[in-house]
Amino acid sequence: MIIHPHIPKRKPKKPNAQQRALKANWQEILRKYDVKPVHKKQDHRKPADARVMRPGSDTRHIPSLDTAYGIAVKKETQQYTGDAMIGIGQLHKSNAVPVFRQEDAEDQAKMRRG
Repeated sequence: MIIHPHIPKRKPKKPNAQQRALKANWQEILRKYDVKPVHKKQDHRKPADARVMRPGSDTRHIPSLDTAYGIAVKKETQQYTGDAMIGIGQLHKSNAVPVFRQEDAEDQAKMRRG
């Protein structure tokens, strides 16, 4: 889309009565509960690549601490041990579906063949 310089930009729309009432109601709630607006702190630091490092402050040669422990306990393998499931059906590609009734198996077979 090409925007020509002679086409004026649209002015922002003014809020309608419902939007003004909603904003006034919100301001009243904020005043009632004495809520102060939160302002984001601006980060005035230089980007990491623009920082100047002091001599001797390079710590790339220090290895990380190795505790020789894992971060979590290994989960046991889940296995179905009941007798209600009669098999596993496949509707599409690798979509394995448990089959609990003979009617389910027949429905899946009919859906597959159309």
